[in-house]
Amino acid sequence: MDPLVEIAIPVYNEKHVLAHSVRRLHSYLEETFPYRFQITIADNASMDGTWQAALELEAALPHVRAVRLEQKGRGRALRHVWSRSDADVVAYMDVDLSTDLDAFLPLVAPLISGHSDLAIGSRLTRGSAVVRGPKRELISRCYNVLLRATLAARFTDAQCGFKAARTVIARALLPSVQDEKWFFDTELLLLAECNGLRIHEVPVDWVDDPDSRVDVLRTALDDLKGMARVARRMLTGAFRVPVEGRPRPRLPAGMARQLPAFAIIGVFSTIAQLVLFVLLRTVMGPLWANAVSLVITTIGNTAANRRFTFGVTGSERAFRQQLEGGVAFLLGLALSTGGLALLHALAPEASRAVEIAALVTANGVATLVRFMLMRVWIFHPRRLGRLPAPAEPTVCTGRKDEVR
Repeated sequence: MDPLVEIAIPVYNEKHVLAHSVRRLHSYLEETFPYRFQITIADNASMDGTWQAALELEAALPHVRAVRLEQKGRGRALRHVWSRSDADVVAYMDVDLSTDLDAFLPLVAPLISGHSDLAIGSRLTRGSAVVRGPKRELISRCYNVLLRATLAARFTDAQCGFKAARTVIARALLPSVQDEKWFFDTELLLLAECNGLRIHEVPVDWVDDPDSRVDVLRTALDDLKGMARVARRMLTGAFRVPVEGRPRPRLPAGMARQLPAFAIIGVFSTIAQLVLFVLLRTVMGPLWANAVSLVITTIGNTAANRRFTFGVTGSERAFRQQLEGGVAFLLGLALSTGGLALLHALAPEASRAVEIAALVTANGVATLVRFMLMRVWIFHPRRLGRLPAPAEPTVCTGRKDEVR
């Protein structure tokens, strides 16, 4: 029997476009798609008649069904549909059908053949054609660059609403995905990549929906919080999932001992930096207050981690290590300053509490990068003249096809 592909369409108050989009998708798949398919409309507690429109489509079209959730959240809707699916491949696309449907067969074909585990449409890779405003283009590119720089992501576009997975893989990953909203996609992809799964990318033609009602500021802050949470799980080894009998990755040698000390020092450094930021904010702007408070606390943070996390004592190489710690500081400064600059560009009247929340979130993401720089560069055993520890498998190899 031909494989079955289930396409979820999460919707919230989309009555005005739902019928047109679903009928267009249904017609396209009936005419061109070589496999069996099912379209599932997942209504996220809509209040505008979307649910009634979904029921009408279910009654009128043979391959359409509707489900309703009483809570909002795109991730929650996809989790509900995918975890209960009996299809061979599960997918989803945004209801506005911004992505050209000709990319759908190339998206799912590697999953049906077994070549890949997940597949994503990408607007940021060679061969894609995108029409959208400069503001959203800039935000999207910055977000994906941040993922690559801080969490070693190898995929190019985390946010495109055009993704698919082998159902057996989705079921293995979903229990470990914590987000229920817009960060769901990113967390799923990071989890897959860190567990050695293969992610296939398809360049897409994509036209921005001018009627999009996504709260850009709220979504950006939630994404930064999600990145900080994922970074903590990566560092503690909690971002691991047994998939199809593949070996469970382990923490690198020494990391289990180093993490608690680094975390404690990080907590005290964060508190000290926030106190300094609030005090300095009374006499200078937010960007300068952030920079000065970071300079002061970074010096103390590097010295404390040198002694307590990595066990380095004495004055030998101390000055050089402080300079190298400054590189980690500059990256943290770029992340937190960029976060504040983006916040004020999107919400010029943001309150002091929102400023502090954005700062904490950005610094949380920078923490992962700082720890890894210290571990693999500044205080690496070979640079300290020590024998290297025996190699062990890493949590995230950055490879799509293996876990070491």
